[in-house]
Amino acid sequence: MTLSRLRMFLTVVRLGSVKAAAQSLNVTEPAVSGAVAALRRELGDQLFVRGAGGITLTSGGRRLAASAAEILGLAEETRQRVGEAGEETPYLRVASTATAAEHVTPRLLEAFCRRQPYVDIATMTVPGSAFATLLQDRRADVVIGPAPAPHASIETIAFLRFQLVVVASSRHPLRGHARIPSDMLTRESWLVGPSGLDPSTRAGAFLTHLCVDAARVSVFPSGADARKAVADGEGLTIEYLHVVRDELRRGTLATLDTPGAPVKGLLYASALRGAHRSETAAGLCRFVTTPTATQAVRTRSKGVSMSSFKPAVPMTIWN
Repeated sequence: MTLSRLRMFLTVVRLGSVKAAAQSLNVTEPAVSGAVAALRRELGDQLFVRGAGGITLTSGGRRLAASAAEILGLAEETRQRVGEAGEETPYLRVASTATAAEHVTPRLLEAFCRRQPYVDIATMTVPGSAFATLLQDRRADVVIGPAPAPHASIETIAFLRFQLVVVASSRHPLRGHARIPSDMLTRESWLVGPSGLDPSTRAGAFLTHLCVDAARVSVFPSGADARKAVADGEGLTIEYLHVVRDELRRGTLATLDTPGAPVKGLLYASALRGAHRSETAAGLCRFVTTPTATQAVRTRSKGVSMSSFKPAVPMTIWN
């Protein structure tokens, strides 16, 4: 029962086929099949059976999948801790949604690094639905954004209250209308950033609740690009109030009176509990609740982008 075999088995489980697992791991299909066969022989269990809709885990296969994720996570955590022991620079892996990566995480980490100048930080942008898996597999130390799925091993810390507002060009025909009906909003074009349709975010949940057809939603490389198009009269968007406050003051954007808005919410920093959380991750979790962190996030400036930190490690995220 080697780490390599467990990793191959877990990848088959997550992707649903030997072929997809082989492509993801950049190995041959016989290599994956051989690894699964070896585990079957050693454990005396079929682990999974193939069907028309993919694979179905046996009872033993479900138990192995849960244990394999924990074993691989502990192996990665151990590898990181041993590596850090031979270095003087602490290492921190931070994951966040695309919206948080644009508006929150860079400024938060920039302020944190002023207090901890020798931290080596790697960042990654993922859907909020992947947060719990990333933490449990030890592929991220801290996640920033919506609260991950509840789990006894994960602590979630609320640190930033926000409001989302629906905005349009100041010249938009709907401006000034009181309580715009939902059916009118569903006929409009919606312009959003990369995580605008992520249902784990409050913005994505708002559009889902509004029953906006995905065909009417245009996804832009960033929220800033979406806001520029909205200011040019190309559609509507939903955005953090503190992010669009300057545009509202200048009159290039205007808020719309829509059902369910403004949307109030909280951003969270989440990490594993207890001994599985590194001292550096614990330091960031403490820092996010300080006035310094709040001020850094809410201050509008050109700031710093995620690219200022070590780029994300290549990985596959399963929803």
